[in-house]
Amino acid sequence: MTLPNMISLARLLSVPFNVWLILIDQWRLALVVFCLAGLSDAVDGLLAKRFGMQSRLGRYLDPIADKVLLISIFIALGVQQLLPLWLVILVVSRDILIAGGLGLLYLFDQPFEPKPLLSSKINTAMQIGLSASVIATLAFALEAFAPYVQMLIVGVALATVVSGTEYTVDWWRRMNKLEQG
Repeated sequence: MTLPNMISLARLLSVPFNVWLILIDQWRLALVVFCLAGLSDAVDGLLAKRFGMQSRLGRYLDPIADKVLLISIFIALGVQQLLPLWLVILVVSRDILIAGGLGLLYLFDQPFEPKPLLSSKINTAMQIGLSASVIATLAFALEAFAPYVQMLIVGVALATVVSGTEYTVDWWRRMNKLEQG
């Protein structure tokens, strides 16, 4: 187990604590934990790439930790009625769709190394920005920031649809090649 993998695992293990903080309205501490999770993502990536600590486990563990964190935060913010339910459903459904597609590829002996698309990276960045903005708005009573949060909601919805569509088209092409070959 490399140091970057341990950092990713720590991020994954922080998720229940962060969700709990949101559910009990401990916004400042939730923001700190969320920001530390984000920082850990940057640190584990830097260590892995700069010091040659990349591993096959890390290629899976890092994005899983990111997705579990974001999905959990979105669900918690949805439960608190701080994000629209339709957006939570859209974001979670996209990730389930992608995971299901990857699962089907593996079932058909078509291993696929996950390499996020640019649209997916933009989508993830926007999801992080929205989550942090909602939590920060509550942590520091930034009511004036509400219009920006609404714009981020629309941006995340659009980015989620674009990214989900790109993954679906890619999966469809792979499955069609498999069926024809």
